[in-house]
Amino acid sequence: MSSELTNTKELKNEITEGIIWKQLLIFFFPIVVGTLFQQLYNTVDAVIVGRFVGKAALASVGGSAAVLTYQVVMFFTSLANGAAVVISQFYGAKNVQRLHAALHTAAAFSIIASILISVIGFLATPALLAVMKTPEDIMADSVGYLRIYFLGITAMLIYNMGSGIMRAVGDSKRPLYYLIICCILNIILDIVLVVFFKLGIVGAAIATIISQAVSAVLVVRALMTSYEMIRLVPKDMRIDFPLLISQLRIGIPGGIQSLMYGLTNVIIQTSINQFGTDTAAAWAAFGKVDAIFWAVSGAFGISITTFSGQNYGAGKLDRMYKSVRTCLGMSLALCGSILIGLLVLAHPLLSLFTSDETVIGLGTYMMFNIVPSYAIFIFVEIFTGALRGIGDVMIPTFITLGGVCLVRLPWILIVTPIRKELFTILVSYPIAWAATALFLIPYYFYRKKKLNERWKKTAA
Repeated sequence: MSSELTNTKELKNEITEGIIWKQLLIFFFPIVVGTLFQQLYNTVDAVIVGRFVGKAALASVGGSAAVLTYQVVMFFTSLANGAAVVISQFYGAKNVQRLHAALHTAAAFSIIASILISVIGFLATPALLAVMKTPEDIMADSVGYLRIYFLGITAMLIYNMGSGIMRAVGDSKRPLYYLIICCILNIILDIVLVVFFKLGIVGAAIATIISQAVSAVLVVRALMTSYEMIRLVPKDMRIDFPLLISQLRIGIPGGIQSLMYGLTNVIIQTSINQFGTDTAAAWAAFGKVDAIFWAVSGAFGISITTFSGQNYGAGKLDRMYKSVRTCLGMSLALCGSILIGLLVLAHPLLSLFTSDETVIGLGTYMMFNIVPSYAIFIFVEIFTGALRGIGDVMIPTFITLGGVCLVRLPWILIVTPIRKELFTILVSYPIAWAATALFLIPYYFYRKKKLNERWKKTAA
């Protein structure tokens, strides 16, 4: 037990006392590699069905079905982030009793919520795909894939909650190891079920949910056996409602933000679908190719949330601010390099998913017209993550929703029907991100000033 306590202390010191840039990298790399492996679940499905089944199957796996599953996962991940922020603050403050209660509240809530999402998603699948104007030639396959996916989504959501808790206390390595194991399992099952047993996208869906179930079991086992301060005890799983409210207060605004992003993505996917199967397939392939940027950017966002939360809990404001600056610089450098690489390698990357030149051409057009603007989102990700770490979520959420509801949605609903061109849809992204950054960045510095003033009064 003494060795476990020593390891816990080392993890804590890495974030609140170590060299910032070095510890950010140490913390960041397992997260980003893990996120990339998590993305591989669906990417491998798309590559295999696109190559061995056809472009209609690619559109089924990576089109409307992917948009819907992504939004559900992102909404729940936002709720998990709320729990992770509360836990990271208790961990930074060394409040073991509240840490224990917060952990078991989060665990109980994740099980209840994930089962509800699974049932509702399974029943609503046909209606959701119909509303999105999914092309008739891929409707049946999309329904089959999505329903199987929802049946197994409980495991994915439990994994997301558990891995978020592990990262909140500084352990980003174990979730990575588990994802590597399960991603390899997913690839093997994909090949066996799709290529050899010819089960098509049903086989891809089965492979994914089996792999996710394994990852969930591994994470739960780690929480039960591998830690001292955050040991999960099944009989202690119950909801502490004041703590749940604290977790939801931080998580729900992010969840609402994810839902609004999801709404716009559904509307955009609906518009894309109306251009036909080729465009839907190109959009699906493009969505898999640019996943590397979102994985890296999101990993920096998770990292700064944890660093911000723990240092805030420990009362180290100067270190928290320095962490934000360092993380922003690192994200700009690495994510910027990725964006250049995506543009240079657009054609060969898209060729991984299909040999259809029409689809590849459309995907290349999409990349060149939207990828450069991703640089704007880097600022949004880092400053939002930093504010979330100190529990400030409402104003950033309103700012982000303003970019979505007052800019992107009106653009899609009003301008797109007037100018029925693919470019009109694509340009809605950079316009909304620029509007969000315009208000979010000044707010961060305003919040920093107010926090300093309050801290000085408290110290006095």
